[in-house]
Amino acid sequence: MNQKREDVRNVAIIAHVDHGKTTLVDELLKQSGVFREGQDVAERIMDSNDIERERGITILSKNTAVMYKGTKINIVDTPGHADFGGEVERVLKMVNGVILVVDAFEGPMPQTKFVLRKALELKLPVIVCINKIDRPEARPDEVVDEVLELFLELDADDAQLDCPFVYASAKTGIASMEADGTGSSMEPLFETIVNYIPAPEGDPEAGTQVLISTIDYNEYVGRIGIGKVDNGVIRVNQEVVICNHHDPEKQSKVKVSKLYEFNGLSKVDVREAGIGSIVAISGITDIRIGDTLCSPDAIVPIPFQKISEPTIAMQFMVNDSPLAGLEGKYVTSRHIRDRLFRELNTDVSLRVEETDTTECFKVSGRGELHLSVLIENMRREGYEFAVSKAEVLYHTDQDGKRTEPMELAYIDVPNEFAGAVIEKLGQRKGELRNMGSISGGTYTRLEFSIPARGLIGYRGEFLTDTKGNGILNTVFDGYAPYKGDIQYRRQGSLIAFEAGEAITYGLFNAQERGTLFISPGEKVYAGMVVGQTGRSEDIEVNVCKRKQLTNTRSSGSDEALRLVPPRILSMEQCLDFIDTDELLEVTPNNLRIRKKILDPTLRKRAALKK
Repeated sequence: MNQKREDVRNVAIIAHVDHGKTTLVDELLKQSGVFREGQDVAERIMDSNDIERERGITILSKNTAVMYKGTKINIVDTPGHADFGGEVERVLKMVNGVILVVDAFEGPMPQTKFVLRKALELKLPVIVCINKIDRPEARPDEVVDEVLELFLELDADDAQLDCPFVYASAKTGIASMEADGTGSSMEPLFETIVNYIPAPEGDPEAGTQVLISTIDYNEYVGRIGIGKVDNGVIRVNQEVVICNHHDPEKQSKVKVSKLYEFNGLSKVDVREAGIGSIVAISGITDIRIGDTLCSPDAIVPIPFQKISEPTIAMQFMVNDSPLAGLEGKYVTSRHIRDRLFRELNTDVSLRVEETDTTECFKVSGRGELHLSVLIENMRREGYEFAVSKAEVLYHTDQDGKRTEPMELAYIDVPNEFAGAVIEKLGQRKGELRNMGSISGGTYTRLEFSIPARGLIGYRGEFLTDTKGNGILNTVFDGYAPYKGDIQYRRQGSLIAFEAGEAITYGLFNAQERGTLFISPGEKVYAGMVVGQTGRSEDIEVNVCKRKQLTNTRSSGSDEALRLVPPRILSMEQCLDFIDTDELLEVTPNNLRIRKKILDPTLRKRAALKK
């Protein structure tokens, strides 16, 4: 018989990127007494990974738990980027309700719509938290109307429409039921969670059922499965059967060796856990996301929704440049293969396929950011490899026609830059769907439907065109018929003519041809891209050229050569810049762009064959 467990609440925090989810979790942790008085606490405590802290984004969903007046509130902090949507989708199976965080100035954004749709499909109750009410330009009343319009657009039922609204400033640590922001603590939000989010239900007498929604990985204990106990009780040393709803063949008996529950930021050893508890289980080697742990006498797998398919792919290959193996710790195909397949342990949205050569692997993900974070993690761990330009994954419809992934792009730009953005996206096969003014008429909001490949390499250009004042957000919008060819880059590359060290004299002569990416003293090789030219075709330059010394003096010959500072490209800018015939060489210390075919004669032959 089903019972409710009143002393537990399971809730996920969902929102668009940068609307303040992680900061809100910080405040809930601080005000629930997780930290002792005077303890030095970092900002955005939940963003534990280096890249998350540097970029100010959440990449992996995290679990934590706080106590409020005798009720344990399990909180899951989720990512806001569309590229990490796979993390959000599966976490929602663990919780009984969600807190939707919306910025009091920006209002609902594309990712707000994506995560809210997932929550409403699962019939989860929603608490709307209007955050950042302390912003000078906040407009909470209008944002509430926009949120309700979004609920109607997504066919929310009456109970979901009748949701509570809480107004908060996560930064200052206050919440209030009124839009005037007069609160003094987060108590109104805690009360709303306890009163509005339903207690987890289940049958404590039935056989054990735990659905694994997230996988953590630890070098010492291996894979750790995290999920909610739906029925029964799970105990240490208990024998359970792993089964999977989508894979009926999979069944194996295993033993639960360690069981943890979450408390604040740490995991606590427990002997057993009952219905509604979110637990972490270690000691099971082949545990996967979507698996159910059941009692041997009642094997009933829990259905698990399919994770969205990847939309873009890159080739990861062994670095074969003349400078290969000088900086990396792991350089062989075996190292790269092991590392990529290990990533599949924790990342459900990623696919890794072997190609017809052992030196190269096809890695598919949800977007450029998704793959660039993987590349950045690998180079920090000491891997050295090369990657190709991102390509989209095409599908074929029932009539045999080619279809491609489409994105909805929402763009906020100052009015004077709107024309340039519309022109650029038009060249990239974007269709303008909507246009309106926001922020008192100083900004224009554009809504485009555009092929995913049209956005590859566009973000850098977009920031230049809008002088850094534009905001670009995208969300996946299904597959549509192929829209035709797109020319990615109108400018060619400056290519090094010979191997050696870049010399000031050679660079001085080369900089007349375009923008340089390298400084004097850097090692180069034939076929390496050292800059960008204004022309459409590639130009070879000799950056290692030294000045010929003679014993005749000419006037002005000894004047200092002035070099323009080089343009230093970040990881994303390099991935945006490379063309289809180029590769990015990634080492722990350097990023180098190079031609796939280094030999100039062979390169010209290959170009003629096309």
